[in-house]
Amino acid sequence: MPEIKRMPTQPQRLQAYLNQRFVCECGKEHYAPLKAVSIRPGALSDFPAYIREFGFQKPYLICDSVTFEVAGRRCMEILKLQHIQATLRVLSHIGFDEATVGELLIHMPMDCDLCVAVGTGAVNDITRFLSFRMGLPFMTVATAAPMDGFASSVAALNVDHFKTTFEAQPPIAIIGDTDILQHAPERMIAAGLGDLLGKTTCLCDWKIAHLIIQEDYCNNIATLVETCTRHVLKIARHARDRDPVVLGKIMEGLVLAGVAMSLYGNSRPASGCEHHISHYWEMRFEQRGMPAVPHGIQVGIGTVLILKLTEALRRTPVDFNTARNAARAYRQKAWEKQIHAAYGPAAAGIIDLENRVQKNATDARLRRIDTMETHWEDILKLLDALPSSLEIITLLRSLNAPCLPQEIGVDRTMLYQTLLYCKEVRPRYTILQMLWDLELLEHLSDLTIQEIESDTHKQAEEVSDPTGL
Repeated sequence: MPEIKRMPTQPQRLQAYLNQRFVCECGKEHYAPLKAVSIRPGALSDFPAYIREFGFQKPYLICDSVTFEVAGRRCMEILKLQHIQATLRVLSHIGFDEATVGELLIHMPMDCDLCVAVGTGAVNDITRFLSFRMGLPFMTVATAAPMDGFASSVAALNVDHFKTTFEAQPPIAIIGDTDILQHAPERMIAAGLGDLLGKTTCLCDWKIAHLIIQEDYCNNIATLVETCTRHVLKIARHARDRDPVVLGKIMEGLVLAGVAMSLYGNSRPASGCEHHISHYWEMRFEQRGMPAVPHGIQVGIGTVLILKLTEALRRTPVDFNTARNAARAYRQKAWEKQIHAAYGPAAAGIIDLENRVQKNATDARLRRIDTMETHWEDILKLLDALPSSLEIITLLRSLNAPCLPQEIGVDRTMLYQTLLYCKEVRPRYTILQMLWDLELLEHLSDLTIQEIESDTHKQAEEVSDPTGL
């Protein structure tokens, strides 16, 4: 293990945090086990060098049919030229669930000593999970940069028809060849930016949770993510030109967000209610047999929704006594009936989670309402610091990315259920839980849906009559 250093109070470049242990003024020790990152033109040539540097001999490469064509075949060719014995598995089952894990186990060589994810999101998560459970390290060769999960220490898999987060491990090395990244589909580039946009609301969630429920908080890590996000968003408009330097910076930002999660020990620095929206949609899309939508695209839209809710909140008087009366009137059985309607086959898991953590319990809710009333001006300052929903919509539109729910197949009923019940996906205090505590979630959801429908109507009119005559 590396020696312990003091956590920098000013954000540093990505390399400064790799394979480092820090003692921090927040009272915790932080450690990011990721050892190497290569994001540059021609970075794929570093692949065999990393394998040898870290002492591996028989890697097991995992990809799907698309990422095989993008980089998997080339990876195998490079390894063969370097006389490295590798096994490749192109997934035939891409549900990224129990069956996918089973397929990989069946075809896994008994003597492999390293797992390699060739791809992004789900390919990374399934490789991360498998390697962790098998006691093996893993590496990532990125084929696009649509999400911040490259350096994460958790994996999201579909288990019992529900998106579930499992303890796993970060990779020991990440390769992002910008010669490959610049040819990624525009939708994948937009997804990466969407995931970064979500840091604005997730960090606000974290600060609010620290204020209301005294959740542990690290200002150094929050500032690191905040600074990184601001820097990337300044250059984001150039992503549409497929500038490899800009795309490399976007991937660096996504990797750094993942490193922040490793440093803190969970996903709090990079995932909040905008991610809960995405997780809920993934589950509902699967249940309805609808096509999957890239995680970062969903997060970008989720960020727009949360910003619209906070904008509506700032225009709405808050009655803390009404909130207290609602807390006292809460009935678990009535809530369970609503959860069955909103979650379908996954409802049992959600109800079990609530029974364990009791985040909706009346006594805890009343305490939170008291704290909110005392610190309401501080909470409003946090909300005022958020970007506007229009800013985010404008940026997403510049990349031809979806920015409203109906653009990805979310109808009015699903959207309403999303805003009211996606907070139950994780036992984490967020803006959505705060609005529920205040007995404002239903009212503000109605206002937000009406605003979105009005925006959609205006867009349709502009398309049908672009002259405005």
